[in-house]
Amino acid sequence: MLSSVGRHLIFGVVLIGFLAWAFQAIVPPPPNICGTPNGPPITATRIKLRDGRHLAYTEHGVPKERAKYKFVFFHGFSSGRNDGSFATPVLSSTRSWKSFMFLSIVLFSFFPNDFNLVLGFFQEITEELGVYLVSFDRPGYGESDPDPKRTLKSTAFDVEELADQLGLGSKFYVIGNSMGGQVVWACLKFISHRLAGAILVAPAVNYWLPGFPNNLAKEAYYEQLPRDQWAVGVAHYTPWLTYWWNTQKWFSASSVIAQKPKLSPPDVKILTVLLARHGRTPKEYVTQQGVYESLLREMMVGFGSWEFDPMDLSNPFLDNEGSVHLWHGNEDWLVPVTLQRYIAGRLPWIHYHEVPGAGHFFPFADGMREAIFKTLLLGEK
Repeated sequence: MLSSVGRHLIFGVVLIGFLAWAFQAIVPPPPNICGTPNGPPITATRIKLRDGRHLAYTEHGVPKERAKYKFVFFHGFSSGRNDGSFATPVLSSTRSWKSFMFLSIVLFSFFPNDFNLVLGFFQEITEELGVYLVSFDRPGYGESDPDPKRTLKSTAFDVEELADQLGLGSKFYVIGNSMGGQVVWACLKFISHRLAGAILVAPAVNYWLPGFPNNLAKEAYYEQLPRDQWAVGVAHYTPWLTYWWNTQKWFSASSVIAQKPKLSPPDVKILTVLLARHGRTPKEYVTQQGVYESLLREMMVGFGSWEFDPMDLSNPFLDNEGSVHLWHGNEDWLVPVTLQRYIAGRLPWIHYHEVPGAGHFFPFADGMREAIFKTLLLGEK
């Protein structure tokens, strides 16, 4: 029979062991920073920010010296700076809208290195309009240094510093896709004086924005898969558990990270065609510095407590020298269209374009990218 001291000793050892296991499970490993002795090599063009971090970027379109319009592009979740490369339509324009999809979050998870399949804009259009576009890896993605203090506000100032170091001028345009749309909102809040115009394409929405009516946000939240309700809920309420939740094996973690997202029928159709045609490509590059400082940091920022509410923003273009456009498909099962409609109703200065019969990937349709650019730059309908 164990003595009291023996029982206490065993209990103490078990408790210490449990705490050690819990600490190891909860605390993420340090990032594997590019350019360090054991880190990934630096292959991208990068700038050095004021705080010493580096941002990796890629330039597209016409040379900025002769560009009429200069854009900064913000990639989606599990994507990167090459998400701004040029591409051609996947399907003919004679198909229905349900057959046209925009390849961003999910497609880049499958094809992160196939730059001809990810978000792109016709090279003919960039030549015709004189468009220059620079895209960059957000902190922790690809070859941009992690930023443990990253917020939407800090990212907006990263954008401003990138534009200044590249000499984009006093004003430039911004365009963001999916999670990248949240950066557009941050730019409209914190550096609106630097913007000539803005485009949000199927922007991801934070369900906890105070401007949403509780019943509307709750309804949209429960449209997600249960596993995603838990994943974004953990990122919002207990961010310190985000790493554990998305790496443990007991419960299902984020469906997007697991490459098993909730897709509408048209999205399933196009993704099936592309997978059959090109197969899968690993996405190691996007998370090569660690999943925590890339995808999971993105979740904590995107679904955490923001420094502002987009629905409180004022029109930054009262002089009509610029405009803001929001595009969304009404069959988007990843980002509920109901929340975009509400935002557009609260901000009447937003030019809202709802594409009928389209899912989350609609801008990859033949003609859509031209329409998105020309609507902003030339005022075409």
